[in-house]
Order: sequence, then C-alpha cells, then structure tokens
Amino acid sequence: MTSLGARSTCLRHGLGVLICWLALASCSQDKGSNPVQQGWEYDARSGGAATTMDGSVNAFGNASPALSMDERLRFQTGNSFFRNNWVAAPSSTTARDGLGPFFDARSCGSCHTFDGRGRPPAFPGDPASGMVYKLGRAGVDGLLPDDIYGGAMNSFAIPGVEPEGRVEVAYVEEPGNYPDGTVYSLRRPVYKVYGGVYGAVDGATHVLPRIAPQMIGMGLLEAVDQATLQRIAGSQVAPVSGTLRYVPDPIAAHPVVGRFGWKAGQPSVRTQTAAAFVNDIGITNTLHEKEDITSAQWGRLGTLPDGGHPEIDDDMLDAVAFYSATLAVPARRNVDDPAVVRGARNFTAVRCTSCHVPVLTTGSQAVVAAYRNQTIHPFTDLLLHDMGSGLADPIGDGIVGAGEWRTPPLWGLGLIAVVNKHTFLLHDGRARTIEEAILWHDGEAASSRSAFKSLNAAERADLLRFMESL
Repeated sequence: MTSLGARSTCLRHGLGVLICWLALASCSQDKGSNPVQQGWEYDARSGGAATTMDGSVNAFGNASPALSMDERLRFQTGNSFFRNNWVAAPSSTTARDGLGPFFDARSCGSCHTFDGRGRPPAFPGDPASGMVYKLGRAGVDGLLPDDIYGGAMNSFAIPGVEPEGRVEVAYVEEPGNYPDGTVYSLRRPVYKVYGGVYGAVDGATHVLPRIAPQMIGMGLLEAVDQATLQRIAGSQVAPVSGTLRYVPDPIAAHPVVGRFGWKAGQPSVRTQTAAAFVNDIGITNTLHEKEDITSAQWGRLGTLPDGGHPEIDDDMLDAVAFYSATLAVPARRNVDDPAVVRGARNFTAVRCTSCHVPVLTTGSQAVVAAYRNQTIHPFTDLLLHDMGSGLADPIGDGIVGAGEWRTPPLWGLGLIAVVNKHTFLLHDGRARTIEEAILWHDGEAASSRSAFKSLNAAERADLLRFMESL
C-alpha cells in the first residue's frame, strides 16, 4: 500500500515528482516483502474507493470521488438542502418553509458543522451546538414521551411561540490513576431540565443527551450486508457479546438491522435523515407526518401556519439522504510512523478490535454502484454493547438496555480537532480527549480498559497516536 507519509515527506522537501514516485515505489516494494506491512494497519484508504485525501477543515464535506457525474449533481442538490436554513411558514421561499414551531437547529448543517461533530455546553447556560436532549420515562414496551414536552426538549421556537424550556449541564470531576501512578480525571455530566410556559416536566421523565456525530461514510456502512454483521455477532468471544438491534423499516416488510443512531434505532440513512428533520428541525415528511407536539402544547399554541403536507417532499428528502450517504471518508495520516504502527498493534493487543472491527467489506447490492464490494476500515461492528453503568442512560429503551450503545465508527476521529476545533467524544461529549473516552469504557469493554491502563506510558501514547491517525 502506498504510504501517505512518504507522499507528504517528498512534497515537503521539494524533491520533485520523479524522485518522489521513485521513493514511493521503493516503499511499496519493501512492504511487499513484509506480510505485516500488508495489513489494515498500513491501509490509508479507510473508505476504499470513497476515500478523500483532504485532511483540512473541509475533510468531512467532500463528495465521494467514486461518484459519477450525475451522482455528483445529485450530491450538490442534497448539499444545498443540508446546509441552508429553513424558515417559519408562511414564506416566499416555499421550498424551505415550515421550520418548527419547536426546533434545535435551522438546518442539518447547524448541528453537523462542516459535516462534523457537535459539542456539549461548556458551562451552565452555554448553548449546545449540535447536541439534542431526548426525554423519556419508563413504559412497558419502551420509552414513553413526557406528557407535556413529548420526546425531546427543543431549545428554540419560531417567532411568536415560547420555547419549550432548557437543559443545563454541570460537570463533576472524578479523579483516577494508572497502575504506574499517572493520574487522570474524568468529568461526569449532571443535567437539570427546566420546563417553560407549558408546564412542569414530569418527575419521572429523564434527560437523554445525544451529540451529533460526524457524517462521513454512512453509505458505506449501509452497504455492509446484514449477514456480515450477523457473522460478527456470532463470532465474538466473552466478555464481548454484541447484539444486533432489529427495527421496523418503511420499505422492508419485516424488521431489519438498525445501523444508525447512538442506540442503532434507524435502519438506513434515509430513515435517519427523516427522523432528524422532524425531531430536530420540525420539518414533517412522508415518514413522519406530525411534529413532536403534545396535546397540552397544542392547547396553548392554537392554530399555526405550516409549510405544507409534508413540509419536505420525497425528492428533497432523498437528495439530502443521498448527500449524507455519499460523503467521502478522509484518508488516514502517518500510517508509516513507527509510533502509529506500534499503536495499532497495541490497539489490537488490548482487544479494542473486538468491537471496533478494523476491516469490513461492503456487499454487492449497494445503491451506489461504486460502493459495492469495497474493503473499508470504519472500526465498528454496528452492534450494541453493554458499556457499563458509568455511561448508561438513566433508563433503557425497551429491549435496548440503558448501558447499551452501538459501537461508533472511529474513522475521521483524528480530524475532529481540525474540522470542529474540539475533541469531545462519546454520546454526550463528556470525554475531552480520546484517552478519557477509553477510560470511560466498562461493561463488555472493562477488560480492554484495564489492559490499556496496564500499558506503560509510552505504549499508551503510541496507541493514542494510532487513533489520532484515523
């Protein structure tokens, strides 16, 4: 595999195109003689044919280079509806009206800044950017919405409508130490929800915070066959025992594997997109014909104008879903750096790869032809795993336990700091660094966390350097 590190070195020293390519050829020959260097550790093309070499602030916003010309035009259409703000109805911009009445963002791009990752509030009163607060209380078959505020506490409202309320977060530091004596501190979030003019939040209702993740590679994950995921689930060895979540699908006549969302609640990019439109922006669509507004709220709101029925038609919804599915995956950096190579081996040795599976192959039926039969490196198994009580929601969701989370893909991890200027990780952004995210692992991942802590300082640094190369 051609080395990106070798490419950048050649260009940096200005040795000229010919010399650079000679060096690359030499490197390639060296790797061919070493079986280890032919492994996934050295493959910079994380997204296969859908890999972009852009490592800049725009790294998450590129079209897959594998798209045809017609597909690129469709990508651009979807990009427009992803980024531009929706407005309250009635408006002269009828294709983009219908915002709210309650919402968390005016566009998809408001949460997924530069197609990247949201961040949590830094202090009480700091507005979140790309973070939503679901609400739920225990029901017989799963979560029930709050009687007054429904399934989420939206932070904003259209002109003339009072916002629902607000959620504030404070952090409690929890110190710890490694076996070698090195100290660390993790911060545990504490949430407090404040209802607005519509009434008090039910005392049994809990806040379930969710950070907007980076958007890259979703179409590739959708293209992995269900049978592949079933084989992975069947091959995992205790204490790791991931499970597939089967959810209703508007196309299939039977439940299918959930792949998207922190709890794997959505089966496809299209259903994930449709749910985000209605829940986060207040835009109805053919999959969700009504906004999340309770009868108690309607009683106070009365009649409000809307943007039509539905407010986004299927052509626009499909364009945004296509855009979301075909964002390219940034290439890894520094794959030949000895510290990165050592870190990859440590990553495997402590069994991070049990859940963060480094190699998947897409199936032969992907909607985008260029996404078929691709070898990709998302570092996920798309399965639900029990991550322990420390990361658990206050309440479970039916068959999905409070502490169960879908393994998040790690591709693009090292570029979040470049694109979004922060490194807040996990479902609620509590981890300030990759290291803190590892230290929060528990449950099925407790043995991997312990193995990571048992590494010496240099070995831990190598592992983190590898993860920064993703």
